[in-house]
Amino acid sequence: MSKSLRPPIYAIYGFVRFADEIVDTFHDYDKKYLLEKFKQDCFEAIEHGISLNPVLNSFQKVVNDYDIDPVLIELFLKSMEMDLVPGTYNHNKYEEYILGSAEVVGLMCLNVFTGGDKVFYERLKPFAMKLGSTFQKVNFLRDVKADYQNLNRCYFPNVDLSDFSDLQKNSIEKEIEEEFEMALQGIKELPLSSRKGVYLAYIYYRKLFDKIKKVKACQIMNERIRISNGHKLGLMLDSMIRYKMNVL
Repeated sequence: MSKSLRPPIYAIYGFVRFADEIVDTFHDYDKKYLLEKFKQDCFEAIEHGISLNPVLNSFQKVVNDYDIDPVLIELFLKSMEMDLVPGTYNHNKYEEYILGSAEVVGLMCLNVFTGGDKVFYERLKPFAMKLGSTFQKVNFLRDVKADYQNLNRCYFPNVDLSDFSDLQKNSIEKEIEEEFEMALQGIKELPLSSRKGVYLAYIYYRKLFDKIKKVKACQIMNERIRISNGHKLGLMLDSMIRYKMNVL
């Protein structure tokens, strides 16, 4: 990405990573209280234009500079609150969680990529949401073992992870495949300043997904599928060549 876009994207990532860590790893503390305090501090920082928390201070600047809708932040934090209550998701809860945990994050980034151009933003909005959804569903498959065994979570509706089958896995993969195709259309329309970086993320997730598709359901319930650092470097070089040749 262009250097000017890196600090605001880092700030968005820092914000969402912080909240995610509260609900996923602060097991010896009152997570509900900590998340509520984080939420309160976040909106106070946005209102006053400053925070003594460096993560929130960076994030409030992005929100104010790029006029990010506070509703997106509310939806994200609502999904983080959902993670405080372990359990199995139905279809509506699944869609609600993905909207808040992934699709709105795509929209926060899109605000930065489009530089405040609301018309451009609205045109690319469905593609950004679909890309966020796609990435999140790949994450669900990659992390299914840890989510189920360590955090007692099952995000996929109508799926029994105690007896996760290849048929269920294939059905989820078909859904993800369709979203990948739509997301790529939007990437091709992004400004040059962000297109290459988002395309690289797309390629990484695409390769991770392809690797997950090749294994049985029982295998992803026993190990976390990864892309090696060497392979990541190769993907970066390949994506740069494709970008320069305009064959995304």
